[in-house]
Amino acid sequence: MTNVDKMTNSNWTILFISWLIASISTLGSLFFSEIMNFPPCVLCWYQRICLFPLVLILLTGLFPFDKSVVKFALPLTLSGWFIAFYHNLLYSGIIPKIIQPCGQGVSCTEDYINLYGIFTIPMLSMMAFSIVLILLFILKKRSSK
Repeated sequence: MTNVDKMTNSNWTILFISWLIASISTLGSLFFSEIMNFPPCVLCWYQRICLFPLVLILLTGLFPFDKSVVKFALPLTLSGWFIAFYHNLLYSGIIPKIIQPCGQGVSCTEDYINLYGIFTIPMLSMMAFSIVLILLFILKKRSSK
């Protein structure tokens, strides 16, 4: 196996892991809302708008492998990360509730899940977007060589 083949295989693996995380996150989001009956807040909906298309976008880059998929996935991932970051700041009380976008309907600070005081739904979202973002930046850097 040549170095080019090894690099292509490892790039495919990075993209596959990104797709896997986006897929698991999408299924988790649907599980929380459809099975557990946790209604999503406004910020959760915006994060879903960024997350759900990633599953299809990243999948199209896998078969056959196409490194150009990064340029389509990065803007959605970055947008989702910033929304998740804002949601976490709001959830933790750093941003006052007065300026939260969830004035009507479900509160953006609703405490549905709180494992060990760290793992909340907004934190899980930010972790997923962070991992995918890091993997996409690695793939972008490797592809530019």
